[in-house]
Amino acid sequence: MTTIDTTMKPASNKWNVGLWVAAVLLALLYAMSVYMKLFLSHTEMVQMGLAWAENAPIAFVRFIGIAELLGIIGLILPAATRIMPKLTIYAAMGLAAIQVLAIPFHMYRGEFTALPFNLIYLGLAILIIWGRSKKAPIAARIGH
Repeated sequence: MTTIDTTMKPASNKWNVGLWVAAVLLALLYAMSVYMKLFLSHTEMVQMGLAWAENAPIAFVRFIGIAELLGIIGLILPAATRIMPKLTIYAAMGLAAIQVLAIPFHMYRGEFTALPFNLIYLGLAILIIWGRSKKAPIAARIGH
């Protein structure tokens, strides 16, 4: 026999809209970073504010850019299509992990002006993780 939990209320539409706004904002913020890491030279990256890239191997910088691009795709596409929407949560976890690693890296290098941005990225990712797993999960399409 199946029981239905009648005490659980569905998330309000406001939460769903708010989480979509957070996801799109996070994706746009990362898109700027991805553009710089994938398409600019070392010199151009430094001029645009990525001082750490000057001494980093270009392959490493490009790898981070690819990881961030995959995070953007995973943040939006599964939720929008409702095909495996849990991947949105995993993508947000991956983007949060990038920031968890970036924060001490920038602190070590004395790049304290980067920290507010890192914290904003991290905060948005944590909000999406919590919101899409607890407050307003996205239901998968039937059969997925």
